[in-house]
Amino acid sequence: MARGNFSRVTEFILLGLSDTWELQLLFFTLFLLAYAMVLLGNLLIIVTVRTDPKLSSPMYFLLCNLSFIDICCTSVTAPRVLVALLSGRKAIAFEGCMAQLFFLHFVGSSEMFLLTVMAFDRYTAICRPLHYTAIMARGACWALVAACWAGGFLHSIVQTLLTLQLPFCGPNTIHSYFCDVPPVVRLACTDTALTAWLMASNSGLISLGCFLVLVASYALILATVRARLSQGHRKALSTCASHLVVVTLFFVPCIFTYLRPSGTFPSDKYVCVIYTILSPVMNPLIYTLRSNEVKESMWRLWRCCRA
Repeated sequence: MARGNFSRVTEFILLGLSDTWELQLLFFTLFLLAYAMVLLGNLLIIVTVRTDPKLSSPMYFLLCNLSFIDICCTSVTAPRVLVALLSGRKAIAFEGCMAQLFFLHFVGSSEMFLLTVMAFDRYTAICRPLHYTAIMARGACWALVAACWAGGFLHSIVQTLLTLQLPFCGPNTIHSYFCDVPPVVRLACTDTALTAWLMASNSGLISLGCFLVLVASYALILATVRARLSQGHRKALSTCASHLVVVTLFFVPCIFTYLRPSGTFPSDKYVCVIYTILSPVMNPLIYTLRSNEVKESMWRLWRCCRA
């Protein structure tokens, strides 16, 4: 059908997670605590890494960038969700919805690429220690981070343009607490089968591909340290195991959400909570509590602040 036959939708209605006031208050409290933990935890990591010269290795440089991305990723959805839960206002302007969709995929896909780079960094450090300094030089780290952001932007602009070219004439109710590609595309007043497949092959395959690369890198690390029983390699293996748990929490819900070209489940909006809220909360905990160097640097920073 021609786009001119429709009256353009000017706003969408985000139904959120629940219509019950008691549950909304509970979700508000949980989201507020989670968002505060994301901001404080990741800002502490950034300040600690930036102020301590001892944390100048590529691993901590990448960790600092991951913390910044986590803050951006959560800030795309959490503030508006908190306002909506407290005020009860569920409407979002069409332009605001598209902006949220763009920035969510921009920082989300950038984080996927960065986590893949971090896994490569750990593989190089453990499996090729003699070449680590040359491979992960400062310039190479900057280039890899820039490539992550560029890849995220390219992915996001494709998703956003595919969504913008669709006609929206109603209904305008989104069964989620933020604007994302799958629920928004289902509201289009046209056949979206091809668009849905294109988007699934974009977001879904990126999620799946990065996750498989991550799993492969950790499998190679496991194969390398299997025969080495030194305390250092045991610690490396334990650290990689905790990292793999965190990235699994991030990637598996994304694969579940984006690799399906059509159809929806009532649990979809709850699955989204895992990679938009829970994963950013877990990252600073796992990546700092497993590192004695970071903990010691934080104590030194705390003592300097109190002095």
